[in-house]
Amino acid sequence: MRAVQVSTLTGPDDIAIQEVPEPAAAPGHVLVQVHSVGVSFPDLLLTRGQYQLKPEPPFTLGVDFAGVVLESAAGFDEGQRVAGFGSHGGAAEVVAAPAPMLFALPDSLSYDEGSALPMNYLTALFALEERAGLRAGETVLIHGAAGGVGTATIQVAKAMGARTIAVCSTEEKQAFARAAGADEAIAIDGFKDAVKELTGGRGVDVVLDVVGGDVFTDSLRSLAPQGRLLVVGFAAGQGIPEVKVNRLLLNNIDVRGVGWGDYVLKHPGYLEQQWARLAELIDAGGITPPIGRTYPVEEFGQALRDMDDRAALGKLVVRIRD
Repeated sequence: MRAVQVSTLTGPDDIAIQEVPEPAAAPGHVLVQVHSVGVSFPDLLLTRGQYQLKPEPPFTLGVDFAGVVLESAAGFDEGQRVAGFGSHGGAAEVVAAPAPMLFALPDSLSYDEGSALPMNYLTALFALEERAGLRAGETVLIHGAAGGVGTATIQVAKAMGARTIAVCSTEEKQAFARAAGADEAIAIDGFKDAVKELTGGRGVDVVLDVVGGDVFTDSLRSLAPQGRLLVVGFAAGQGIPEVKVNRLLLNNIDVRGVGWGDYVLKHPGYLEQQWARLAELIDAGGITPPIGRTYPVEEFGQALRDMDDRAALGKLVVRIRD
């Protein structure tokens, strides 16, 4: 079978489509014929040996995927549509997926949309529900709002009854965030003043920050009393920001880390609960993952370059088969 492989840790330019043996169905695993793969930031880091997990080359890329079950196993039926994720290995014609990391794909979603769900939407749900304790009627400010995690956060927050303010670097990205469901979309330059105006001087209840860097301090200043700043990542590449803890005292505000992957590993059964909750939100009609662009499997490297260049809108998807 064909798979998107990393042979040298020299970046996305050097990945290649290779013929590899088809996996066998080990106990507790399910064979899935993959249709679509969602391109994720860990994929980019894996090509450079910069991810926290460091598989020995050659290895197959692909974190999020969607497809069809080939053989009934571990509670899944042959022919069932599914979405799943793993540390890597999903960008292949067939994947042997651990059953706890595989979920029934709602009929309302395509394979492309299904491959956009697992990492981004479960991260957003964990951030807002478990870490922020988001309540209906609160306001959420979202940095990097036109990206995969950003658009997922917009939709999950809206489905939970919150008001959303998207922060984006360009007008094109602001328009994309609005189309994804954001109530407001503002420029990153001067966002603190814009937030003050939009909230009547009160500030926002929650900030979700995948960017870090220079926006961090103004994000703290944008919080309402008892507001929560959620640290998800540092996509700005400006280093890890620091906080003077006296700022936290002024308005009783919090800075909270969002480490979904580690939490999942330490809480068996949590993934199943999360997916059931996400399925409820999908069935209610508030969640349709926005796909920014699709690529043939031969252009997986180009998809990673587009992500690296911050040209991505929503989720980028690679089609293994039509």
